[in-house]
This record gives sequence, structure tokens and C-alpha cells, in this order.
Amino acid sequence: MKRRVRTAILISGHGSNMAALIEAARSPDFPAEIALVVSNKSEAGGLAIAKRAGVATAAIDPKIYAGRDEFEASIQVMLDIHRIELICLAGYMRILGAPFVNHWRGRMINIHPSLLPAYKGLHTHERALADGISEHGCTVHFVEPELDAGPVIAQARVPVLAGDDADALAARVLVEEHRLYPQALAKVAEGLAGQ
Repeated sequence: MKRRVRTAILISGHGSNMAALIEAARSPDFPAEIALVVSNKSEAGGLAIAKRAGVATAAIDPKIYAGRDEFEASIQVMLDIHRIELICLAGYMRILGAPFVNHWRGRMINIHPSLLPAYKGLHTHERALADGISEHGCTVHFVEPELDAGPVIAQARVPVLAGDDADALAARVLVEEHRLYPQALAKVAEGLAGQ
């Protein structure tokens, strides 16, 4: 049996990408094992989904810490306890500090709803529509201290259709996110498992 890379997912919300990763990792030959889901919000809907799937969960509230470094040190303790080797950000809505990001360089990935380097940051679908582009999509990339700037692992494209609003475009992109993120995680985990 091949070694599976112990992976944590960081979320802030309902966790649809997290659910897609957990589902993919149910397959015994998937190279990553989802061992932990961490949220910065105790009410995040994704925590209940993860629990139902039998994945360990933790809610760590940033408001109880003196600052970002202390908060991220607490996340790191949780990651260490669960022997985590790889992190996936899935709708995690906090910017991580450079020390934490650098510690996990090459072992932390994110999915972003645009074809990076276009449309870094928020409101990607609205901005794409405002610019009148014909193609939009999503990107899985390694996380670097600069927001949405790490090396690209994989991308998926969708057409922008006449009459699209942000919700319609977002829904079409999300279908691709759920397909792309597990593929990208498998690719990265394969590389780490062989080290």
C-alpha cells in the first residue's frame, strides 16, 4: 500500500471545495489522506460536513489571540498534533502571515476563482464580467506570502456566456473547482509521497 500524505484543509465557510477533496480522498488509491479540517469560524458549515465524513475538526478563533502570529502558532500546534504534511486552503478567508506561509512553502496550496495572474483578490467574477472577457476559470497554486501569486499547479477554463451574471458565472466556475482541486491535490501529494 502506497503512503498517503496527511493533509489538512483550512476553511472559513460552507466548504464545498473541502467536500470535493474529502470525497476524492475516500478512494484508497488517492495519494492524500484528509486528516484534519481547521476553521477560523466555529459556525462554519464545513465543520459539520467534515465531522460527518469522519475527519477530525478544529475551530480556532483568531479573536482570542493577541495577534496573527499567536493565532497562527495555535494552528501550527494543531497541525503538528495531527502530523500534517500538506495544507489545502478551501475558501479560507484570512491572509496568512509570511512566517507561517514560508514554513509551509511548497506544501500549501490554494484554489482561486480566476485564471491567475488575472483577477487576484476578491470579486473575481464581477470584475471578469465588467471587463467583458470571453473566458474565465479557476487556478490551483502554491501559496506564497504575496496574495494569489504562487506558482500555478493547474487551471480550468469556462466560457463567459452572453447574459451571465456573477452568480451564473460563479456556479459554472465552481463545478470546475470541484473537479480541478482534487486532481491538483493528487499531483502535489504524489510528489511529496515520493520524497
